[in-house]
Amino acid sequence: MNLNRGVDDGLELALADEAATEHLGAALARALPRNALVFLHGNLGAGKTTLARALLRALGHAGAVRSPTYTLVEPYEIDGRRVFHFDLYRLADPEELEAIGLRDYLDGDSLCLIEWPERGAGMLPAADLDIHLATDGAGRHARLLAEGEKGRSVLISIDVM
Repeated sequence: MNLNRGVDDGLELALADEAATEHLGAALARALPRNALVFLHGNLGAGKTTLARALLRALGHAGAVRSPTYTLVEPYEIDGRRVFHFDLYRLADPEELEAIGLRDYLDGDSLCLIEWPERGAGMLPAADLDIHLATDGAGRHARLLAEGEKGRSVLISIDVM
């Protein structure tokens, strides 16, 4: 994994393969606070669900990690920690987030991972951390951007080596 720490609240990584994406997920699990909002951006196949799955497993989830493409959200309780994995790809209208009780999920006491956050524009608050994934040949490229002090703290403390 090649690392380039930016000077402005950012981190760029070259992820050679799926294992490197999983390694990033594990590193995020160690660095993220109990309560954070993380946006996962990228085209289909860019590695958003792979990253989320690795993060959940690194937190201690031993069961299957389902993509919430059709359910919009999958809840996890891991050692007393609430984690919600959203996939908004099939969201028809951002207003649907109100119907599923978005405010309750974002109550400040949980870790929320949101794939396709642009589909919820206008209904989602700003993320603590924006992660942009893109395919890059046989691997991927990741760009992590801090949005505030909580995100900056993650980028300072993350150990991806």
